[in-house]
Amino acid sequence: MVRIFGREPALWLALVASAVKLVAAFGLDLSVDQQAVLNAAAAAVVGVVVAFVARDALFAPVLGAIQAVVALAVGFGLNWSSDQQAIVMTAATALVAMFTRTQAIAPVSASAAPAPSTTEADVYGG
Repeated sequence: MVRIFGREPALWLALVASAVKLVAAFGLDLSVDQQAVLNAAAAAVVGVVVAFVARDALFAPVLGAIQAVVALAVGFGLNWSSDQQAIVMTAATALVAMFTRTQAIAPVSASAAPAPSTTEADVYGG
């Protein structure tokens, strides 16, 4: 089981959700939507941490975290259109892909991989 500072990720998320509700109840004027976006952003960040600790693929969790941060910013007043958000996510995807590509390791060496078939039947489908 993956742990963050000795605790399960779900426990950390429950703590964040409780803290958001507590702060909203006693002072900070947060809408229900803003509270939801804060919790979603926290979940995305915890997902990245869990993927990193578990040595799992980071591509999807990192993009999810970026998307959550963009949603968080929009939820708190950033005035970006859907097109602007899509452009930022496209750029983030390209950036993360550039990094991920350099980290990928083939599970089988090139010499152990079977040679591609180039028979006439394969080329012409017959």
